[in-house]
Amino acid sequence: MPPKGIAISGPPGSGTTTVAKLLAQRLGLKYTNAGIIFRQLAKEYGMDVIRFQDFVSKNPEIDYEIDKRSAELLKEGGYIVEGRLSAHMAVKYHVKGVLKVYLNAPLEVRAQRLSKREGVSFEDALNEIKIREQKERDRYLKIYNIDVDDLSIYDVVLNTESLLPEDVADIIVQIWERWKFDEK
Repeated sequence: MPPKGIAISGPPGSGTTTVAKLLAQRLGLKYTNAGIIFRQLAKEYGMDVIRFQDFVSKNPEIDYEIDKRSAELLKEGGYIVEGRLSAHMAVKYHVKGVLKVYLNAPLEVRAQRLSKREGVSFEDALNEIKIREQKERDRYLKIYNIDVDDLSIYDVVLNTESLLPEDVADIIVQIWERWKFDEK
């Protein structure tokens, strides 16, 4: 049976957003990420994003709601869910039939990409990535008991250093078309 959806993860600058959007177009899937789900929840709670961020900081269970929603979309099928924990949530909520993809590139390459995209110096981008990754690593381990450096849950791990986003998408599409999963 072909996969129902794709959970795509990776560190900042690895190409997850660009590749996920390309895959959505090529495979006719809907694209979402934690930020989109966050904004949807803010709307449901009748708050703007700023007020909702304050609300979430005092109500950490909202983080779990975002995670649960991403897993529900993957379970529903027809989605690409992009985010640092999307594949982990597919595992946590026992979602079957999801192709779990991890993209990565060396730190310096990712910093160069972020520098170009955000219009900041290479050094600033490098520092931002290091700080962000350490904070995320600590937070996910503390809150979820998830080691984001453990790649054993992924079906596909790709180094995007010397690949164009279109090439990465081509590889994943080929895997998607050939990949089968056991629904049991």
